[in-house]
Order: sequence, then structure tokens, then C-alpha cells
Amino acid sequence: MPNSMPGLIGHKVGMTQLFTEDGDVTGVTVVNLGPCTVLQVKTADTNDGYYALQLGIGEQKASRSTQAELGHAKKAGLEAAPRHVAEIRVTAELAGKYSAGDVIKADDVFAEGDIVDITGTSKGRGFAGVMKRHNFAGFIRSHGTHEFFRHGGSIGTRLTPGHVLKGKKMPGHMGSEQVTQQNIRVAKVDAERGLLFLAGSVPGPKGGFIKVRKAVKHQ
Repeated sequence: MPNSMPGLIGHKVGMTQLFTEDGDVTGVTVVNLGPCTVLQVKTADTNDGYYALQLGIGEQKASRSTQAELGHAKKAGLEAAPRHVAEIRVTAELAGKYSAGDVIKADDVFAEGDIVDITGTSKGRGFAGVMKRHNFAGFIRSHGTHEFFRHGGSIGTRLTPGHVLKGKKMPGHMGSEQVTQQNIRVAKVDAERGLLFLAGSVPGPKGGFIKVRKAVKHQ
């Protein structure tokens, strides 16, 4: 049975389909949640000042790890440094139940039918114009319009205040920012392989690092 652990870390695998007993097909996103290893338990009694579990997943090559990372991993009983490390905030009671080296599996936290929030880094789209980045309509494509089809239009404010206002929607770097998808249903849990099948979209590319947490807004 799932415990009160609020979430886990993992990475996006890709998409597939699930068939119901009625024969209906549902597109799902597959995420791999470990197992995750507890690297450190942070408490309010220490210099950390808050309660959290530092989790690690995967293995990093020794040549790509610093001595500090390797030493930190060995304290938790790991031979190699994890590929991804992140913290999950917990209560004081839950922090007391874990210690460095403990392993948390996907089915220890989640079950079929749970509603979760997914946080990840969206795909990078490079430098994009206002039509792609902000969904601008563009200019009219009638007679008399020259080389002004995909422009953003005026950005000025005339005399007062005499500068471009902050937050103005303009061309620029698109994507590669933290995105959270809320209220995603867990369609299936594969306990043996540590996989979650989510009936919804997950931000980021295949292999991208994600956090899966129990939904905070779902009633």
C-alpha cells in the first residue's frame, strides 16, 4: 500500500497505449521512478532548517562525478554517484522514518487512480518569433503589405514613460523552463519495473528529469 511519502524523482521514458476492458484505447506517458535511494535526511534541528529527503536515481560514470559527489554517495552505501539528485519536502514525522541508504520504489508511493503533479523542464525551442512563442496572429497578408507578415508590431509607449515596458511579449528564447502539469491520473503502476503510466502529458523530452508529487489542488 502507498505510504504518506509526497513524491519521487525519475525520468520520462516516452508514450504508449493502454486498452481498457471495454476495448477503449488511452494514450499514456510512461515515467521511470527508480527505485530512488535516500542520500540524506534533512531536518530542522540541523543547519538545514527544514525537513526534506534528498533522493538520487540512476548511476553517473565515475569520470563524470566529483570526489565530493562520490563521497556523498558512499555515505548512503552507493558505489557510484546518482545521475539525478533532488529534494522532496516532507513532514517531521515522515523524515524520522527514513535514513540514508533507504530505497523507495514507485509502488511504495503511488497506486492506480492516484492524481499527481508532474514537474519537469520543457523542450528547448531555441530563438523564436512572436507568432510561435506568444501565438501572435501576424499582420494582414493583403496587397500593400511588404516584409511585415510575422512582425510583433510597435513596442513603444510614445512620450511617457518613454521606454519599453517590462514583460513585453517579444521574440526570444523559447522553452527550457520549469513546467508543472497538474492533476494527472495514474492509469497503471508497474511495480516490477518501477514504471508509472500517466493519462496525460509530461513536460520535457524523452529521458528528461522529472518530479512526480501527489496533487496539491485535487479534492
